[in-house]
Amino acid sequence: MKRMKREEIIDHIREKRSFLCVGLDSDLKKMPLWLVEESGGDAYTALMKFNIEIINATAPYCVAYKPNTAFYEAFGADGWRALADTVSYIRGKYPRHLIIADAKRGDIGNTSAMYARAFFNDMNVDAITVAPYMGEDSVRPFLGFEGKWVILLALTSNKGSLDFQHNEEDNGHRLFENVILKSKEWAGSEEMMYVVGATRGSMFEDIRKVAPDSFLLVPGVGAQGGSLEDVCRYGMTDDCGLLVNSSRAIIYASQDKDFAVAAGQAAKAVTDEMKGFLDTYSKI
Repeated sequence: MKRMKREEIIDHIREKRSFLCVGLDSDLKKMPLWLVEESGGDAYTALMKFNIEIINATAPYCVAYKPNTAFYEAFGADGWRALADTVSYIRGKYPRHLIIADAKRGDIGNTSAMYARAFFNDMNVDAITVAPYMGEDSVRPFLGFEGKWVILLALTSNKGSLDFQHNEEDNGHRLFENVILKSKEWAGSEEMMYVVGATRGSMFEDIRKVAPDSFLLVPGVGAQGGSLEDVCRYGMTDDCGLLVNSSRAIIYASQDKDFAVAAGQAAKAVTDEMKGFLDTYSKI
């Protein structure tokens, strides 16, 4: 079973001068129509053709991939097979890349334990996103897998995050801060990361007060309008501490025959920005 230690992630970032995560939110309605037609409308074939081309084009510029499992689950058994085979393809050809299952699981303990086995043992991803709001016993089953990561939802980038996550509680902390503080009793920065949306860049100052050395998975840069510069200014640590995800802006950069080339160019453009921010805000 593949295991990914914190230092391995940092070394990959240092060598590649990139902390880019490419989101594989592969949607048959958004990928090139000609590719879907060429696949005879078969979901598995279309997903695999698209993913393999995108992965090969972007692998030189990123350090992680994040398939959102909903885009595969929607196609039933064929979708799950495409997800598993995508993970296997990355694992075989690009073994240093972190693979994150963006599944947002979280349930009572025995159910969480089954989710953990499915993704860590069977599918062999390196990390999984987990919803923390059922508490410790729903999160702990995902912990304790050596070299595997739990990425806990902390501060998300959607509009609805204002409904609960920013509410101030009796101890003076907002809910998202209390989630982080409580979760640190369960695991440290060698096993747990946090999802923090990029659309509120200055909030990273507050995040770093409660999670000073944890890696953060940051969606919202690119199509959602988050500022990479703000994320780095307020959220980067000496060893980077960031995995910034971009999905649509990269994988759907073109609808033409050159879609993979365009995706690689879009990934390179983000990486070129990242190099400067690593030089300015980190020590790696």
